[in-house]
Amino acid sequence: MFIALSLGPAYGGYLLFTLYPNVLSVYYSLLEWDGMSEPRFVGLDNFVAMVGDKYVWRALGHNVLLMVTIPPLVVLISLVLAYVLVYKSYKGSSVLKVLFFFPNVLSTVVIALLWTFVYDGQFGLLNALLEAVGLNIGHFYWLGDERTAIWALIPPAVWGGVGFYIVIFINAMSAIPKSLYETAILEGATHTTRMVKITVPLIMPVVRVGVLFLMLGTLKGMEQVLILTNGGPSGSTDVIALYMFNLAFGTDYHNYGYASAVGMFLFAILVSAKLLLDKLMPNRGVEY
Repeated sequence: MFIALSLGPAYGGYLLFTLYPNVLSVYYSLLEWDGMSEPRFVGLDNFVAMVGDKYVWRALGHNVLLMVTIPPLVVLISLVLAYVLVYKSYKGSSVLKVLFFFPNVLSTVVIALLWTFVYDGQFGLLNALLEAVGLNIGHFYWLGDERTAIWALIPPAVWGGVGFYIVIFINAMSAIPKSLYETAILEGATHTTRMVKITVPLIMPVVRVGVLFLMLGTLKGMEQVLILTNGGPSGSTDVIALYMFNLAFGTDYHNYGYASAVGMFLFAILVSAKLLLDKLMPNRGVEY
């Protein structure tokens, strides 16, 4: 009885605010409805229309680009920095841990706003740094050019995610027996060899979970894109979640039925990404 009373509010909140809206979205995807007038049942027409919607596939392409760049960069940088902080004796290592984790204290909105100043054409830090090293590109606005806008989304996501995974990987590395490294040192193994042959294989289950969270977060995320570019310029940074959001709550029109169909498509992509990760990175650790 006590367990039921303890878990009841959590399960109730999950059913009310997560499961029920998702099930309702399946029903909405079969309707033509603007949220105001009487809904009209259209069956699979929304899904048929989505197949020929070039904007959906353009947004999906941007999602795939971000998914194959952001998670590998975050994991690689986090692994290297975590290894250095654990196995290199730096006097200021505790301070460095705090500095690396600092971006995770900030909200997604704050991070995005900070990077708008970095990319600003007139007063931006990036242009100032380039000018300081002799590369004067004038008042180039990185988020306002179709050639650079999508690539400019990657550094904020990496900068905002590295600190959290450094802490996770540090905890995982701290559990590895020191005797393994002592034996490797006696055999002349370098830091690179120790990291590749000992550290990464032993914490691979933790790395796999990190990659999974990063992949799914990149696929369904839209907050930073909304603040940095709102999908512009000319849709060059639009992603699936943002496109769905604008379909349902945009200023031009409201199409909850079609937006729900796009949401179902996004759900299928997330499940496919999870199955692909299971195939590429099986959930098994290494023992020595």
